Parts: sequence; structure tokens; C-alpha cells
Amino acid sequence: MLKTFQLSLLLLAFNFTFAQDKDTYQEPPQAIKEIVLARPAPQANITQKADWVLLMERNEFLTVEELAQPELRIAGMRWNPKNAGPSRSSGLGAIYLQEVASGKKYEIAGLPENLRAYDVSWNQDESAFAFLNSTTNGQDLYKVALTDKKAVKINSRPVNAVMGNAYSWAGKDALVYKTIPAGAGEMPSAPNAPAGPVIQESAGKTGASRTYQDLIKNPYDEALFSYFGTVQLVHHDGSAEKNIGNPLLLRSFSLSPDKKFLLITTIRQPFSYLVPASGFPHTVSIWNMEGKEISTIAQNPSSEGAPIGFDDVADFPRNFSWRSDKPAELVYVKALDKGLGKSPAAYRDAVYTIDVANNGQPKELVRTKLRFAGITWGNDQLALLNERYSTTRTIRMNKLNPSSGKLDSVYQRRMDDSYADIGSPLTVPNAYGRDVLLVLKNGNLILRSQGASPDGDLPFISAFNVNTGKSKQLWRCQAPFYENVVAAVDAEKGLYLTVRESQQDVPNYYIRDLRKKSLMGKPITFFTNPYPMLEGISKEKISYKRKDGIDLTGDLYLPKGYRPGIDAPLPTIIWAYPREYKSASDAAQVRGSRYTFTRIGYGSPVYWATQGFAVLDNAEMPIVGEKGKEPNDNFVEQLQLNAEAAIGKLAEMKVGDPQRMAVGGHSYGAFMTANLLAHTNLFKAGIARSGAYNRTLTPFGFQNEERTYWENPEVYFRMSPFSYANKIKTPILMIHGEADNNPGTFPIQSERLFNAIKGHGGTARLVFLPYESHGYSARENILHMLWEQDQWLKKHLLQNKQPF
Repeated sequence: MLKTFQLSLLLLAFNFTFAQDKDTYQEPPQAIKEIVLARPAPQANITQKADWVLLMERNEFLTVEELAQPELRIAGMRWNPKNAGPSRSSGLGAIYLQEVASGKKYEIAGLPENLRAYDVSWNQDESAFAFLNSTTNGQDLYKVALTDKKAVKINSRPVNAVMGNAYSWAGKDALVYKTIPAGAGEMPSAPNAPAGPVIQESAGKTGASRTYQDLIKNPYDEALFSYFGTVQLVHHDGSAEKNIGNPLLLRSFSLSPDKKFLLITTIRQPFSYLVPASGFPHTVSIWNMEGKEISTIAQNPSSEGAPIGFDDVADFPRNFSWRSDKPAELVYVKALDKGLGKSPAAYRDAVYTIDVANNGQPKELVRTKLRFAGITWGNDQLALLNERYSTTRTIRMNKLNPSSGKLDSVYQRRMDDSYADIGSPLTVPNAYGRDVLLVLKNGNLILRSQGASPDGDLPFISAFNVNTGKSKQLWRCQAPFYENVVAAVDAEKGLYLTVRESQQDVPNYYIRDLRKKSLMGKPITFFTNPYPMLEGISKEKISYKRKDGIDLTGDLYLPKGYRPGIDAPLPTIIWAYPREYKSASDAAQVRGSRYTFTRIGYGSPVYWATQGFAVLDNAEMPIVGEKGKEPNDNFVEQLQLNAEAAIGKLAEMKVGDPQRMAVGGHSYGAFMTANLLAHTNLFKAGIARSGAYNRTLTPFGFQNEERTYWENPEVYFRMSPFSYANKIKTPILMIHGEADNNPGTFPIQSERLFNAIKGHGGTARLVFLPYESHGYSARENILHMLWEQDQWLKKHLLQNKQPF
């Protein structure tokens, strides 16, 4: 016993030494580094007429030093107190224009140095665009006209972008934006000592809430939120600024289509310590452009007591917006079932309108039998109203006559039945510059669909008759290309803007002529492959079955020059993210396309195909609940079925070595990884990034689990790998951003699982990335993360063998 104890101490000492021996930033192999640092193709923003392209290049990754700049994390938001703007965005580093007809590119004069642009948008007639730029000390708003292609700074005081929605076009040349009020003074100083304890009280009223992060914690947070949330609205008519009303604690604003009124949502006290700012008490009102309040529409309370089921909503007016096809008609929704989605009810929601332009009163337009899910407006006789109901996994499309309120169902499917998805309607800008339904002269709509099928996604568009509910396919992409319609250029002539790619071809934009059944001339954009180092790596979408008959798929990547069936099977990493279904047939549907160009994000596992590994990315991990059962009733058992099927297929193909398998994932994929290591012996190593492992810390539901811990504690216990930490003997690498902001994935989740594994003699390594959130941003952290993963895979899978 003594020798065993001494050996255990020696092993623990070895593990501790290994964990501390690389306490400075490391970098992965050069091939991986080159890929992750490669500049992606620019973003393209193309005008409706497809005559101009706005090309935008992303800045390089932030540095840790930049990520370490001051940041406030309050009311569910994060911002930089020095500049009242985003605290974790590198922004755009270059913007330029390209004329489609000539292909000529134009530099934009007057762009600020060290450009960090974001939130780019065209004006109503697409004669100019605007963008925000983040500097060390503030946010600035710029306008660029196509006539002179010169960036002109608009604001005289810094823009306040703390709550987003910082500006809006108010005409061809006019803009409305939020600024820091004059005389705002310095931000409040932290007290040397609190004035008293922080007290919360429950008075017997139900107040369940999700596990939000970055919430208000004390009176000082409240003071900071008030200071940074208070803004001055400003109207710039193209030549001069004018204040709109007085400073106010503004959550959001929206201009009416005719640009004569403002929909204003202001926040009231008391601020909540349980929900983010979006759930604070708020007032919804209508202002004119001089800042005078026309009417108060709603005085909504905090959402603290609102029900939290997937079909539940707050029992007060919600979903405020302007009707796109009217000058100034407000639309909002009110629950008819007290917001309780599972309660018996003939109707769930009522949609109301207010004709603001004519001082109208609220008028009920229509009632929905399922939960309201949005309206796409068209004209006085036609709109499309969508409904959904999570309990039955139902989506419904209805034809709405806005003049009469008549509602007719024209299409319905299960949410997860992608094969039956006929698509969503294409829209075009109207006279107000708002998107409305594209209605052909014959009365048909144009629907765009991802085109899910047993052969994978093959996007298509179709003509849809809203009177009969029947559609006629007009075009569908053909192998070996993946091509998707982006917008209609001239639908009557059959001209559409598409983006086209293949495994070898980088996505580029084209004009497709449906009448001629061909592409029109050269592409609009000429993007080149940013990853030449991946050339030769093969990609294949493979299909296989799990033991209960459910069909699965995954994207298999193999190293350059590897010969399946001839060369020895490879060490393999399987990367996945579980998803829940209520139907086995829906779970078995093929997702994604075999014909897409491989895009590499920093979190991708595909890098290791350059290191001699086989990689099965996007491995399907469906969790199915049928015949009255919920998917999570046998979560662990289904994970095992999925993993066994994937490993079996790779072994059958003779590309993956069953004795050298690793599994990994991010967030819910990390949760999956820890569960597989706790309950199976299928893998030699695991990589779990930013996961949650103890479900009792997310007691009011998580992911697609609607039941609370108190309703079904057994499910929470069995799904928590923390409950079985003593059984995790397979080496697991856990990586977590130390400032994770995602609900449920508090960094303590990784810390506690690591301690539990270590306490039971397991092999684990825990890496906290400084200043990182749920997604990672800093160059040093990302490179180090890749180094950690590379070292872990090679240490535990190669076993003194060389990769391919």
C-alpha cells in the first residue's frame, strides 16, 4: 500500500511538472500556424442592382495586450469604458469599392489610420454607405458617397455604441445616431468601501432565470450601467447636427419607414440582478424627429418573473417593429395565453397595429394558434406570417391579408425536417428602403431554400403560389458545385445574384441567368484561395449507420498523398456537437454539402490533416427522443451509439486506427467529450474546450433541455460527467477562456471537473486562456491553444509511432 501511495505521489508530481513546464506562450507547427494566420477572403457587400461591390478585409487577430485593455462586464454586456464601444472586436482593416461593369477597384480617401471599422450599411438608394470606427478614445461615424469615394467623419461628439444599434440612416444623406451626452463628466469612481451589503429578496413570486453571466452585482455596477447607457440622440441632415430630445437611458431606437417618427425603448429602474439589460423594466414610446413624445405604447416590467419554457413568452407587449410597407404603422404582439406555452389555448398570440401617422389607436390585426414567429410584409393584400411551436416541433407559414386580417395556412413542417423545407421568401427594397416580399407580376413569390436532400444540401429557388401553396422549382445547383442565391437582381428577367464554390474553388459571386440557364460572363468577385497549404488534402462526406438504424454522416479529411486501404490506418480525431431531435427520421437526414470549399476557423480540427491525422469533422451526434420520451432521457447511451458507429466506419474504410482515436468539441461538444470519456473506453484522448460539466449548476434548463433540475434530477445527474469524474481515466485536455461569458459555461465548470479528475488519479490538463471569452480572440491565445491540442494528440495517439 505504501509503495502504491508513493508511486501515486510520484505520478502526481510528474503531472504537475508537465503542467507547469510551459508557462509562456507556445506556437503550433509551422503548417498549422500559416493556416490560422492566413488572411481570409474579403467580405463582399453588393448593391441590389449588382453594380457596385463593397469589399472589406478583416484585421488580424487581436493581441493579448489589446484584449487586456479595460473592460466592463455589466448587465449581460461587455464594453470598453475608454471608448464606449465593443471591447473584443478587431474590426475591418481595409475597405474599398469595385465597379462591377469594369472590374475596376477604387481606394477610399480619408479613411482613418489604424482602421477598425464595423457596422457597415448602405443608405436607401445605395448612393452612399456608413460605418463606425473604433479608436482608443471613442467611436466615430463615417459616411462615404459613391460620387467622391471619400470617408467623411459625421459626429462632433463620440458615438456611444455600448448597447449596439448605434446609428441608422434617416434618408439619402441624413443619419440618426447615439452620442455621449455633453457634460456627461467622468465615469463614476469605485467606492473605497461599500455603503452596505448587497441584498436580494424573494417575496414568494416565481422568478426562474437562466444562468446568465456578467450581471449587475452591486450599486456601483448600477451606477456604471446608468452612466454608459445614457445617450444623446442626434440627427445629422447631411450638413449639421441637431439633438433629438434630452439624454436618456436608451435600450434601442428605430426610425419609421417614412423617417418621421422614432420608436424608442428606454430602460427604467430598478435594475435586475438576475437578468441582463434586455430583461430590465422598460418603456416603449413614439417620438417625432424633434424629440417630442407622441405616445407611450407600453410600460413593461422586468422579465425576472417571466416563464422560461421554449414556448413561453413574457405576458406583456413584445416584438415592437415598424410595418415595412407603410409610412409609419407600428406592429407589436401580445400573448393570449398569459405567455404559458404549454397551457390549453385556442390562440397563443395576437398581433396589433397602430397607425402612428394618423394618430391611430391599437387595433388587433390577427390571432395565431401557434407562437408568433415573425412577419414578412408585402403590400395591403399580402404578407407572410410565421408561427412555431417547440413542443410539437412545428413550423407554419401563413398567408396574411393585412387589410382584412384573414389568415390562411399555406405550408407546415416539422422544425427538424430539413428535407421538407421549401425555403424563405426573397425580398426587395421598397420606396422606403425597407425589405418587402418580392412579388412577381403573376402574383407568385420567390422562395430560397438550402435544399437539404439525401445527397446533401443542393440549394434551389422556386416560384411559390400563395393561393394554392404549391411551388415550382426554377433552378437548383448542380454537382460538383455548391451555389446559393443571395438576392434577385431582376426576377422578372430571371437574373439572380449567387455565390458559387466547390471543393477546389473559392466562393465567388456571379450573376445567374435562369432563362439562359447559365452564368453571365465573369464573376463579380475574384477571391483566391487563402489556404494553398491545404491543397492535396482530401475531403469526403461519409455515411454510416448506428446500431439502431439511424443514418449518420461526417466530413472526412485525409492527409495529402494518403492512400486508403494501402497505407496503414491513421491516428484519428473525431470532432462533433450533439443535437436533439424528436424523430429518428429527422435525425437521420444528411446535413451540409460535400461540394463546399473548406473554410478554416481557429477552432477547426482540420489542421491535423496536415500533421498526418485523419479528421472526421461535423460527425453527427443526434440525440433522439420518441414515443413520449425526451431526447436526454438516454443521452449517454446515444452518444455511445454515435461514437461506435463513427469509429466502426473509419475502421471499415481502413483509414482510422480504432486504437488511436481522439474525440473533441467546443462548448456542448466539450460536454459530449467528457461524457464519452466517462462512460466508454473508445478513445485514447479527449479535447474539451469551454464546456459545462455539472448540470446542477444550470438548474433551470440548458441547451434544448426544458425540464428543470427539480423536475427531473436524475437526468441532470446522469448527464453530468462531473458525477462520474472518478471514471474518467482517458487523458483529457480542458481549455477554457478565463472570462467566458456564455450562459452555463462558467470557467468554474472546467476547474471543478479538473480537480475531481485529479483527485481520483485521472490524467488531465487544464489551460485557462487569459482574458478570453467563450470564443477566443487573441493571436497568442489561439496559437497556444493549437499548440496544446497538437501536443496532446501527438503524445497520446502516436505512442512512439510516426503519423502518416
